[in-house]
Amino acid sequence: MSEHIVPDSEHRGIVARLPQFPRDLALLARFDRPIGWWLLFWPCVFGVWLAGSGPQFALLGWLLLGSIAMRGAGCVYNDIVDADLDAKVARTALRPVASGRVSKRAAWAWLVSLCLVGLVVLLQLRGEAQVVALGSLALVAAYPFMKRITWWPQAWLGMVFNWGLLVAWAELRWDNWDALAALYAGCVCWVIGYDTIYALQDREDDAMVGIRSSALALGARVQAGIAGFYLAAVGLWGLGFWLYRADPVALAALVPVAGHLAWQVATLDTDDPMNPLARFRSNRWAGALMAAACFVVGNAGA
Repeated sequence: MSEHIVPDSEHRGIVARLPQFPRDLALLARFDRPIGWWLLFWPCVFGVWLAGSGPQFALLGWLLLGSIAMRGAGCVYNDIVDADLDAKVARTALRPVASGRVSKRAAWAWLVSLCLVGLVVLLQLRGEAQVVALGSLALVAAYPFMKRITWWPQAWLGMVFNWGLLVAWAELRWDNWDALAALYAGCVCWVIGYDTIYALQDREDDAMVGIRSSALALGARVQAGIAGFYLAAVGLWGLGFWLYRADPVALAALVPVAGHLAWQVATLDTDDPMNPLARFRSNRWAGALMAAACFVVGNAGA
């Protein structure tokens, strides 16, 4: 079983106990790596909690389901498109489509199934939010090709992964879009930072097969570059909070997440193959801290 598991998998629990084919489908949708749907879900929480309508647990439950399903669908689509490239990279060569364990036809069927779950979630939202959500489809479809045409596919990923912020906001209110624009731009910078950390794992293989990434583009300045993107993220988040609520408490709420991002940069070791993966995964806590900041700012005085 273990020879079919990619090195960055958190393979255990239910996924590990599945028979081979359903286990391969679970691996194809990255159910063994929950960090991906956490990072897709947190911006949804940002939008819901900053909107100032309270916890909204039912809405968050639907958005969580949508994040799991659509992150899985995006991974399946990415693996179908990238099967030939994945087969040439050590970390991805064992993925189900790249290795031939799951056919592209079966992968397409699995993709449609996951999208149907996403459709169920979409139908729970009001019309304005549905329109905003559908606006992400072109970005999602284009993403797998970005690593072939730009050194900054992480920027495109940032636009995709933070779309839930806009959807959640549109579900609850339809104002303060200047503040949302700043917050969204900050989230894009956050994604560029953490996905550059993730891309450090593949620099040598990516360079050999012609895959482009921000980790390669930054070269020896990668740690400083990540620090710059994280600093921009915190600055833009602060601007968004200030545009929404001109109150020093709004800026103070960012101190914990800013500290966490600074810790990531200070402790990043680009020579240790496991260190970047651990720092990347720690962004689930960065997301939690930012969500808490949004709740404080959105619900202060409510």
